[in-house]
Amino acid sequence: MTTATRDHILTCGGRIIHHKGFTATGLQEILLAAEVPKGSFYFYFKSKEEFGLALVDHYQVWFAEQVRPILKDTTQPPLERLAGFFLWFQRYFEQEGFIKGCPIGNLVQELGDVNPLFREKLKSSFDGLIRFMTRLLEEARKQGELPTRLEPEATARYIFSAWQGALIRMKATASSEPLDTFQQMTFKVLLKQ
Repeated sequence: MTTATRDHILTCGGRIIHHKGFTATGLQEILLAAEVPKGSFYFYFKSKEEFGLALVDHYQVWFAEQVRPILKDTTQPPLERLAGFFLWFQRYFEQEGFIKGCPIGNLVQELGDVNPLFREKLKSSFDGLIRFMTRLLEEARKQGELPTRLEPEATARYIFSAWQGALIRMKATASSEPLDTFQQMTFKVLLKQ
C-alpha cells in the first residue's frame, strides 16, 4: 500500500464530508467512494477520528498548493496578492455552487466545540492562515500600502473572521453576494489608503 492510496481515501472521503458533514458520513460510504476494503482504511487510519484529523492536513496541503503561485508572485503588490487569494477561493466556491462552504470551516462549526482534538487541529489551521495574512499585511506596511491606522496582526484576524462569516452567509444564500461584499469592504474600504 502506498501514500497514493492514503491520499485517495482522504480525497474521496473528503468530498463526501464536505457535502454531508463529518458526523453524517459513515465509514462504509468512504470505503465505497474510495473503492477500498476496510483493511486498507485501517492500515492508514486507526479510527474515523484519526481520518478526520488527517483530512484537515490534507485540505491544508491541497489548498496551499492551489494558491501558492498567487502568493509567491512578488511582481504583484502584497494587497493584490491577498485579494487574489480570496478571489481564487471565490472561484472555487462558485464551482461548488456556493453551497458547501469551506471544508475546514465546516469542520470547525461541526466539531470545534465538541471534540478537543479537532478544536486544536482546526485552531492550528486557522492560526496558520492568520499568520500568512499577517506577513502579507506587514509587507504591505513596509511598502506603504497599508493604512497606518491598521496593525497587521489584528487586521489579519479581523479579515479572517469576516471571511468566515461571509462563507456562512454564502451557504445560506447559495450566491456570491456575501463574498462580493467581503471583497468590496475589505479591499475598497478597510485596506484603502
